[in-house]
Amino acid sequence: MEKVVLAYSGGLDTSVCVPLLRERYGFDHIVTVAVDVGQPESDIGSAETRARAISDEHVTIDATDEFVTDYIFPLIKANGCYEGYVMGTAIARPLIAKKVVRVADEVGAAALAHGCTGKGNDQLRFEAVFRATDYRVIAPMRELELTREWEIKYAKEKGIPTTVSGRKPWSVDENLWSRSIEGGKLEDPSFIPPEEIYEWTTSPLRAPDEPEIIEVMFEDGVPVGLNGKRADGVTLIAQLNATGGKHGVGRTDMMEDRVLGLKARENYEHPAATILLQAHADLEKLVLTRAELQFKQTVDDRWSELAYMGLVDEPLFSDLNAFINKSQERVTGSVKIQLYKGSATPVARESLNALYSEKLVSFDSATLHQSDAEGFAKYHGFQARMHKKIVK
Repeated sequence: MEKVVLAYSGGLDTSVCVPLLRERYGFDHIVTVAVDVGQPESDIGSAETRARAISDEHVTIDATDEFVTDYIFPLIKANGCYEGYVMGTAIARPLIAKKVVRVADEVGAAALAHGCTGKGNDQLRFEAVFRATDYRVIAPMRELELTREWEIKYAKEKGIPTTVSGRKPWSVDENLWSRSIEGGKLEDPSFIPPEEIYEWTTSPLRAPDEPEIIEVMFEDGVPVGLNGKRADGVTLIAQLNATGGKHGVGRTDMMEDRVLGLKARENYEHPAATILLQAHADLEKLVLTRAELQFKQTVDDRWSELAYMGLVDEPLFSDLNAFINKSQERVTGSVKIQLYKGSATPVARESLNALYSEKLVSFDSATLHQSDAEGFAKYHGFQARMHKKIVK
């Protein structure tokens, strides 16, 4: 009996893969694996129910705590962001792929499969992990050149229930860190998204008229509490998603450059991510030196690019994390963020490690003699002045 293990989300693509793996690839035992990285319980439950109805064996793995500790926290430390995208889907894919491989080892599978198309990024993120093994890798959507219209029709023929329709043909991917919505009319950059695509965030137009100030606490670059109360990462992110979403914080509508070079229109919701990344970056400005901040910006950008591509096993990724973790040893303190009609704005910050002295910087202080700066001013821009004289 030849087994194949399929990374399963419960959506249209992965559900259609199950009968295809039997009919087109000849597998007689299909194991579906759903990995919980903070999806709603109803989504996990419905995925599990659907999987058990159409597959031969199903495994659900709760990896939410691991997702937060080993993937989201490092992302926060690195100010992880790709072209304005907080990488909720991107950062989760390697973790899901690793869990799928573990199940394949346990059940003695011959192959690994995923439901990604040949145009997106996820195929690369899954296969960066899958192809590091000796398993055969199968991608039915890509290999069979399937369209969404064909999939919907095929699912109906096979009696596979789906929430995707011609009227609402968008594809949604959700985890604790973000919710992505794409497909259908959203693929047209000139199309204004209807309010119905959003679930986490209130429209800024209908958000509360009064701003709300919250305080996020950090230790070693990791968020550890909210409004004076400590909380574990999962709880903290869930609370900020609810609070930020109420104020319309965390919507992104963008043109994104995929790894393959294709431009894609993407829509995201990510209230907690927006708040935490804003707060963390603000605290870094208080405690890190100018040289550290400048160099770390380069490191953060490279880290984000590798994370976006799913290359978390690239040695450079580990090297960058080593520098980032060292820099975070002083990123301890708190930041107050004002939430108001779609914005999350740092308005106050404090830390025992602050590289700031009111006594030194205040115009009302005589701690530093202002006249001492005259010598510096004489040499500041010296070569530019020399150049100006020469070119006259």
